[in-house]
Amino acid sequence: MTHDSSASPLIFGGAAQSPRAALPTLPPLALYIHIPWCVRKCPYCDFNSHTASPVLPEEEYVDALLADLDQDLHAVYGRELSSIFFGGGTPSLFSAAALGRLLKGVEQRIPFASDIEITLEANPGTFEQEKFVAYRALGINRLSIGIQSFQEEKLKALGRIHNGDEAVRAAGMARQAGFDNFNLDLMHGLPDQSLDDALSDLRQAIALKPTHLSWYQLTLEPNTVFWNQPPTLPEDDTLWDIQEAGQALLAEHGYAQYEVSAYAQPGRPARHNLNYWSFGDFIGIGAGAHGKLSHPDGRIVRTWKTRLPKDYLNPAKSFKAGEKALTNDELPFDFLMNALRLTEGVESRLYPERTGLPLESLAEGRREAEQSGLLQVEPSRLAATERGQLFLNDLLQTFLS
Repeated sequence: MTHDSSASPLIFGGAAQSPRAALPTLPPLALYIHIPWCVRKCPYCDFNSHTASPVLPEEEYVDALLADLDQDLHAVYGRELSSIFFGGGTPSLFSAAALGRLLKGVEQRIPFASDIEITLEANPGTFEQEKFVAYRALGINRLSIGIQSFQEEKLKALGRIHNGDEAVRAAGMARQAGFDNFNLDLMHGLPDQSLDDALSDLRQAIALKPTHLSWYQLTLEPNTVFWNQPPTLPEDDTLWDIQEAGQALLAEHGYAQYEVSAYAQPGRPARHNLNYWSFGDFIGIGAGAHGKLSHPDGRIVRTWKTRLPKDYLNPAKSFKAGEKALTNDELPFDFLMNALRLTEGVESRLYPERTGLPLESLAEGRREAEQSGLLQVEPSRLAATERGQLFLNDLLQTFLS
């Protein structure tokens, strides 16, 4: 999510932007913590992850994370955290002791909301499952378990190190450890996957009764093994059949789609991710982490941290790799790129509240999108139609002229 400051200024809705106002209230604040190590790099993964050495520098990295956070504190004084998300990499490679010291250090610096959501990404391997009870005791109250598939040949093609039985056991052990709120990550459109294969995976996941399912299509991303050595993926017709049948199956079992690839039981959407999509604020700490912070004077700044773990841990190097204050020309697209991912969209009033720009600045693009059948004709909401959700890039382009 870097922004090219050399790009030509953008005109949104066909008219020059009105002056930006100071923000009436600051949005909710979240914290993203990046743990960049994995046992093995998956061939489809374009995240900032690195193969772990036999001994991880847990203590050094926790020290660095807290020092990194200290440098961002001036921008969030007086605010509290509504959610924390440990992403990676594989955060569950870290011991409960290390994560406990980190969480204690964070809470000493920024108060936690009484109902804070704290999510940890974990893999299904037996070694990590043994830590679930200890993680729950720290106050971590949500797991996101990277299943991807339950079928051996598909897991092997994806370079995963767990098997289908471990994936099934992981969900049971999460519940036994006291996690009544957990997500399963599942992919479709896998190499040589049929409709039956995809629905079999989905039925198995639903049978484990997670509160949340992230069900998304495999895409080939640059700088990955799959990009350079593409596997044989299903034809477009098969992908469409999988998408339609899978969404119907999820709806039948009470999983409502609330975002492009996110499905949840009632009252169980991921609060941390909802904050991203509704243009909330988040501090990003850790190697390669991104952040976005709003200031009372109306400035909205995106930041990104040093990417390589060895550089991040080097005291001679800065944690922050760069930052960019969003201009009036960039803000509408930045806001809509997130908000329109939500199937229900957002209330229209959120746009001026979160950007400081008047709603009228979207007027011309909004009319065009409504006339094209991509945006709902609903003055009180900004929401894509079903067609707009299918052609989200086309919808967003409507606001660029």
